[in-house]
Amino acid sequence: MSWEDDQEFERQWWGSCENTFTEETKQLTYAYKMGLQCYSNAGKWPCYNLEGKNIIDIGGGPVSLLLKCENRGRTLVVDPCKYPAWIWSRYWETGIGYSILQGEKLSAPVDFECDEVWIYNVLQHTQDPELIIQNAKSLSPVIRIFEWIDIPAHLGHPQELKEENLNKWLDGEGTTEQLNENGCNGLSYYGVFEEVR
Repeated sequence: MSWEDDQEFERQWWGSCENTFTEETKQLTYAYKMGLQCYSNAGKWPCYNLEGKNIIDIGGGPVSLLLKCENRGRTLVVDPCKYPAWIWSRYWETGIGYSILQGEKLSAPVDFECDEVWIYNVLQHTQDPELIIQNAKSLSPVIRIFEWIDIPAHLGHPQELKEENLNKWLDGEGTTEQLNENGCNGLSYYGVFEEVR
């Protein structure tokens, strides 16, 4: 299987992106495990308050958690998959930057001081997860992460992630937990990693 095969699988899986309920329901768990506090605002739920922080979401796909965030600073979604044009328009209309780019090729945008990088349910889909984490570390002192581990590689998911590798790449220890909630089923790895600069 080639990288192009994996990307085509992912593109077809998302299709027109008109019904993303299942994936967005999983985000309730991802966000909570990444330390984000959920609330309701004027009937809108879930909401997350970024308190003006600048965030890069690596692999945020067509329904980034940033779309549920209030009080955003500068925000950017980076994802290599080509989704329908209306997805780009949706980000544009909400003031969220969107770049069709692999996380392996990500460098700091000009005049963008990044407060946090978010990585959730993405590293299985990549060519080089270690490089993506190194890029994230170069961009921000804070990385929030949620990933599935110990799942054998298959089409669309060319990487099998391991706890020991993630700990090594992140220079810390994440939490592992078997989950069965909000459509999240499997062995997870998550945490908030902060580097003193």
